[in-house]
Amino acid sequence: MHALILAAGLGTRLRPLTYAIAKPALPVAGEPIVRRIIRWLAVQGVTELVINLHYLPHTVTEIVGDGSDLGASVRYSWEYPEILGSGGGPRQALDILGEDTFLIVNGDTLTDLNLRGLIDAHTAADALVTLALVPNREPGKYGGVLMEDDGAVTRFVARHEAGDDSYHFIGVQVARAEAFRALPPRSPARSIGGLYDALIAARRGSVRGVVTEAEFFDIGTIEDYRRTTALWEKREAGRSPNRDTLS
Repeated sequence: MHALILAAGLGTRLRPLTYAIAKPALPVAGEPIVRRIIRWLAVQGVTELVINLHYLPHTVTEIVGDGSDLGASVRYSWEYPEILGSGGGPRQALDILGEDTFLIVNGDTLTDLNLRGLIDAHTAADALVTLALVPNREPGKYGGVLMEDDGAVTRFVARHEAGDDSYHFIGVQVARAEAFRALPPRSPARSIGGLYDALIAARRGSVRGVVTEAEFFDIGTIEDYRRTTALWEKREAGRSPNRDTLS
């Protein structure tokens, strides 16, 4: 299994921290987020990786290189002159990935998700995209994913519409290249709120969800970053229970 790590974003909600460094390169308890993600993938056997880049790309390449010190092989998908988004980015990277099916991982999320369960669920279903989800316990903060009982995603809702019956996408998914090929090359596009909504409208079950008990840390805002960093510093100092697959 190959994976694409989405690392091209501008990190606007983390300014001023991201004025000089790309968000995935920010350190959490002394180690950059993107290196933690690569190690987590490699431990689970996902070692052929592509990272898409746009904003301050050198701050990522300088700390990752070819990924060999983390047990991975890393290549890069460059997005210029404009950022291509969560739909256009994977479209741009298809030829580099060279695979029909691959993982897509947000470059600002840490999780201990067991990838095998997600991959197996995707393989068993006739889906183009399978999202890793948890119950949406903060609908006032996060938008939601609505699903039918069989796992077919029916729609995505904004945070003011989300309720206790919605699920939260934790930034890890399995996708087929076919899901992105209809997009024009080098054109910006969104996945959720764009391409995936169109896939759902065209065929029920083309986008599916798998509900997990995974732990995850979203590092989208300054407050999220401070909270995550403090927790990880305590965890890695041995003052709280550790979940080894995250480290």
